[in-house]
Amino acid sequence: MNILKKFGKRIANLRKELGISQEKFALKIGIDRTYYSSIENGKHSVSLEKVDQIAKGLNVSLEELFRGIN
Repeated sequence: MNILKKFGKRIANLRKELGISQEKFALKIGIDRTYYSSIENGKHSVSLEKVDQIAKGLNVSLEELFRGIN
């Protein structure tokens, strides 16, 4: 599995733990829903600024966000 798919799976799992839909989460962090969906599906690379937005939206540190991705 490539890094984009691993990252997407990780953030999807964390988002689901919060019990929030993709649409509501994307709105919460100020990212277009279709763009966010493509990130979760491993189809789109993402900037460090967006990674930081995602981590903050998930209430996790960057270290926690990347835990288990290698």
